[in-house]
Amino acid sequence: MTSTTDHSRVMTPPTFDLVGYLTGQQAKVEAALDQSIAVIYPQKIYEAMRYSLMAGGKRLRPVLCLATCELMGGTLEMAMPTACALEMIHTMSLIHDDLPAMDNDDYRRGKLTNHKVYGEDIAILAGDGLLSYAFEFIAAQTVQVAPQQVLQVIARLGRAVGAAGLVGGQVVDLESEGKPDVTVETLNFIHRHKTGALLEASVVCGAVLANATEVDLQRLSRYAQNIGLAFQIIDDVLDITATQEELGKTAGKDLQAQKATYPSFWGIEESQRQASQLIADAKAELVAWGEKAQPLMAIATISLLANIRF
Repeated sequence: MTSTTDHSRVMTPPTFDLVGYLTGQQAKVEAALDQSIAVIYPQKIYEAMRYSLMAGGKRLRPVLCLATCELMGGTLEMAMPTACALEMIHTMSLIHDDLPAMDNDDYRRGKLTNHKVYGEDIAILAGDGLLSYAFEFIAAQTVQVAPQQVLQVIARLGRAVGAAGLVGGQVVDLESEGKPDVTVETLNFIHRHKTGALLEASVVCGAVLANATEVDLQRLSRYAQNIGLAFQIIDDVLDITATQEELGKTAGKDLQAQKATYPSFWGIEESQRQASQLIADAKAELVAWGEKAQPLMAIATISLLANIRF
């Protein structure tokens, strides 16, 4: 996981206003999400879907999708349906992850989890509804993009969320709970699939919509893989060091569940060092695009700040 990237070559330019950029992009995503699902009959399922979808969060995955589409010469209009679909899929994973049969959490983003409000039965169906609607939304709403690019996005997202991605990572995560012989390699597999696969799809699919070259897709894929693992390492650290109010969910859950984490292998200081190196490696993939890649550079950098969770 370590390398010798020259940090001085990949520092984020100080002139880029990340807060302003994120605020603007998040507002656009929020408005699009709000319009994406209306409450119709049967009301309860649509209310449950909206409850979690509109519960806030950084909207990192949609923002990354929009950023890479623009980086490759595309427009927000081209990428917004996929950006919304990514948040629907991510929200589904959170609803299901919080269920008693999974991580059994009562709070998410500072609010009661879906099953605590609507019951486990409706929560499961709300997740299912969001997942299926995400693919319908891409197919029905995407404009100014060639059909083959749309099909490629749908295929990539299907792989990212299925047994080859998120679902596979979740299975290994569940199987590893409480086991004393979990290795770092197993932990890497869990996080590269459970959270990393969808994050990578977010970055790459934005570029696919803009008809990026294979070389560029590979660069962006490596960027996403590195920031995804770095985010998870920082997430593990925050689970130990942050409060429930700062996290927006129950603190210390990994320790209570006897889950292997990066700090349990390396300690907090080494975990932070490893995360810093991954971020540097990620930013090195963006150097060829110069100032055009400032949003992606800055998003990578901000993950290392205390109490910033994605």
